[in-house]
Amino acid sequence: MSTILVTGGAGFIGSNYVRLLLRQQSAVRLLNVDSLTYAGNLENLTEVESDPRYSFVKADITDAAAVESIQEPIDEIVHFAAESHVDRSIEDAATFLRTNVLGTQVLLDFARRRGVKRFVHVSTDEVYGSLGPSDPAFSETTPIAPNSPYASSKAASDLLVRAAFHTHGMPVLITRCSNNYGPYQFPEKLIPLMIANAMEGKPLPVYGDGLNVRDWIQVEDHCRAVDLVRMTGRVGEVYNVGGRSERPNIEVVRTILRTLGHGDELIRYVKDRLGHDRRYAIDDRKIRNELGFTTLHNFEEGLAATVAWYGQNRAWWERVRSGDYRGYYERMYGSRLGNS
Repeated sequence: MSTILVTGGAGFIGSNYVRLLLRQQSAVRLLNVDSLTYAGNLENLTEVESDPRYSFVKADITDAAAVESIQEPIDEIVHFAAESHVDRSIEDAATFLRTNVLGTQVLLDFARRRGVKRFVHVSTDEVYGSLGPSDPAFSETTPIAPNSPYASSKAASDLLVRAAFHTHGMPVLITRCSNNYGPYQFPEKLIPLMIANAMEGKPLPVYGDGLNVRDWIQVEDHCRAVDLVRMTGRVGEVYNVGGRSERPNIEVVRTILRTLGHGDELIRYVKDRLGHDRRYAIDDRKIRNELGFTTLHNFEEGLAATVAWYGQNRAWWERVRSGDYRGYYERMYGSRLGNS
């Protein structure tokens, strides 16, 4: 049985990956290492916490001693842990550098010493910068040109992973994905924020003219892609992961409003984000042609299902918004926090 160390497994994408893997693969053990920052929520994992193949360690990936204290033999690492909210990076870039850059290097050092067989680094299309309306989509050979502190910190971590391959021959792989949406996304990001505000009848803040374009992928499709790369990707390679669903932000917001029975009356255009990238688009032919990846969700159906999920799980996001979710850690783990 293979043991996979998953970093950031209590976050949005990481928790979806943990649940997916335990549901679909029987011959794996998962060790979830998460520092439980504001975006880490163990309530995302209640359905698996009693699974004997799953264990949790509360540790900061920037703390080399804490990472080294992990005693279990580790076969593979899937590295999701990251500070990821652009607005927060504009206010406090140092936190992003610490987690995304230093944390990645600590993990690479750990993986090399332990002889880990595969190291999958989960990155973002934002490292490529911004596209014009008619520019071709980002491919794996597009030069890196990040425009925000968040994207710059992820680009730096990508380069450290690349260096580990070329310098030490480490078995690393990089995925770069477009915008995710789906269950358990922290409600500071566009789609869950708009859903929650609309459900509460609050204004929906839209940056600038709302015409910034993003490619959207349902989170389980992304997690399936990451695991496909883990199992069959070529070591040293980068794989772009896209949903082939480019949409202007305002169109996404209006679709959410229509789904919930609102018009445009709740939309409020606000001052644009500093350095706001205009368009992202992913050329994902490599992962599709080489590894046989396909998405299972189209955007319209996936977004409708996501709106329905937030409606059915209102208590979850209300606890997140109020901060009450933080108490779950102590109630469920108590003094066991920090132990596997």
